[in-house]
Amino acid sequence: MPINRVIIVVIDACGVGELPDAHLYGDSGASTIPHVAEAVGGLRMPNAERLGLGNVVPISGVKANPNALGCWGRMAETSPGKDSTTGHWEIAGVILDKPFPLFPNGFPVSLVKEFERRAKIAIIGNVAASGTEIIERFGKEQMETGKVILYTSADSVFQLAAHEEIIPIKRQYEICAIARELCAVEFGVGRVIARPFVGSPGNFVRTSGRKDFSLEPPKETILDVMVKNGLPTLAIGKIWDLFAERGMTEHIKTTDNTEGIATTLNAIKSDTTSRLIFTNLVDFDQLWGHRNDEKSFATALEAFDIGLGQMMDSLRENDTLIITADHGCDPTQKHSTDHTREYVPLLVYCKGMSGGCDLGIRETFADIAATVGDLFDLQHSFPGKSFARDILPTS
Repeated sequence: MPINRVIIVVIDACGVGELPDAHLYGDSGASTIPHVAEAVGGLRMPNAERLGLGNVVPISGVKANPNALGCWGRMAETSPGKDSTTGHWEIAGVILDKPFPLFPNGFPVSLVKEFERRAKIAIIGNVAASGTEIIERFGKEQMETGKVILYTSADSVFQLAAHEEIIPIKRQYEICAIARELCAVEFGVGRVIARPFVGSPGNFVRTSGRKDFSLEPPKETILDVMVKNGLPTLAIGKIWDLFAERGMTEHIKTTDNTEGIATTLNAIKSDTTSRLIFTNLVDFDQLWGHRNDEKSFATALEAFDIGLGQMMDSLRENDTLIITADHGCDPTQKHSTDHTREYVPLLVYCKGMSGGCDLGIRETFADIAATVGDLFDLQHSFPGKSFARDILPTS
């Protein structure tokens, strides 16, 4: 049976165990979903269990299922690094040969000075910090001076934070665009991110006005190739930003997981045009993983599972649903709030499947791009190994 549409849902930061090279990243022992499950006494995820999540690795509360409806496995990341851009690009068929540069001691003075000159604004900060910490530390000063807070993290990110009432959103985006151009040429920073906030000292809150300004992928992605071949694509969540607004026929920005799940579900039910729907659910990462909040992380996983069941029920006969992640962010590792270098889960479901199968340990996230290319008979050579023959319905 030919496949007419593929839906890829990335549950951001939901890793399932350390990669063999995790120690090189300071991530020995990381295992996001299993550790979250253990921390809360077990997860209730019956729909993921039906697809075979409990067959991927042992997860408290999620049973191994010998009669799983879907195909299951886990994927290793070939590209160096552990950030969202790298992970999503590899899912889409682009493997990097070197990691994006990091700036644990802040950005070079030359870059900062040139940014201030071009953007006609002064900065404060220029340190590595978490997003909530940085606005508590510098938010009052930002409001009083009108300067913009510059910070980075364990990822390759040039982040600019400002109170929306002091620097309007439009202006924040304008200075981020200037920073994007500067950071790309000499320094190769993966993302420039606008991080607006509101509130008052002691009660600052980041808003949904976040916007990522990414580098463009260095090669064609599965999104690019599909559009080139006249196959419409729909990006939901921050996919639009991560791929530098490239390779998407349509995009829908979302504010949180709830809206992302609802938007994806609506697209599955009503979108009669898109052949690839590509969704990112970011809250696991930015709200719970980076804040070492395993309880809220668990609650979010269980909420996603409800949405997963609705997605499964709404699929058409010629649809394929792929659930995966882009990296880990183990909230139980209290020595760090950074991403973790992990395997990611792979769950695949077609409504016409006669039964599940074990897809094993995949050598690269790019197996997904290779598979989508096969499903649509695209004449393009992606890295990775397709598992299309394993998942296609037999009748």
